[in-house]
Amino acid sequence: MQRNRMHQLKAPILSAVEAIRGVHLLRLDAPEIAKEAKPGQFVMVRCGKETILPRPFSIHGVDGTQIALLFSVVGKGTGWLSLKKKDDTLDIFGPLGNGYTINEKSKNLLLVAGGMGIAPLRFLAEVASGKGKKVTVIMGARSGECLLPVTPSQSLFNKGMLPADFQCVNATEDGSEGFKGLATQLIPHYLKNIDQVFACGPMGMYGAMTKMPELKDKDVQLSMEIMMGCGTGVCYGCAIRTRGGLKQVCKDGPVFGMGEVEL
Repeated sequence: MQRNRMHQLKAPILSAVEAIRGVHLLRLDAPEIAKEAKPGQFVMVRCGKETILPRPFSIHGVDGTQIALLFSVVGKGTGWLSLKKKDDTLDIFGPLGNGYTINEKSKNLLLVAGGMGIAPLRFLAEVASGKGKKVTVIMGARSGECLLPVTPSQSLFNKGMLPADFQCVNATEDGSEGFKGLATQLIPHYLKNIDQVFACGPMGMYGAMTKMPELKDKDVQLSMEIMMGCGTGVCYGCAIRTRGGLKQVCKDGPVFGMGEVEL
């Protein structure tokens, strides 16, 4: 279990860009959180006076004292956040939860991102690459317009959206870019020599993955996307069913083994 000290702070926004339409990338100065953050963990952000509860956001990247958050606009909270500018300050706390676990003996990793699932996986890809792991990323989206850029032109800490030494394969439902179909349809074609599989995406994607015989004997870790209240395990608003009983996504997760959760 990953147990960090939680930090609450006022984090200045260093940059705010719209990566693609409706998807925003914020870079914050948050040294205490950056120092302890691990891939798959998240922070809670207070999004204005109109939203009573804070909102959870995966840590998209870390560089020195800085952290990055990637999010899409889906409601009042994220709408408010999308209007924030450089030099504005956010009330945040974290890092929270239990993230992905990279086995030291693993050499080849497969990352599967459905839609906004790239949010936590970008941080994981960078850490894995730094450990000398070979990383392959499958990115799925409805269309090419919904695919997040991975080139330095849309920079994150003056780097690409993903580390340079990775293989990225795109899948779009309409076939406008890359493979025509779902990201899950590509998984069997990229499992050769893969030691671990890490995924983040919608529940439908996870349901399809549980039915794949090719993944039966693999170490597969899923990041559960669910509404949260407190983010610290107090309210029990994010409880899910697992083979070990009810567990809280914010405290016990958000990352669980695929064989552990009941989908």
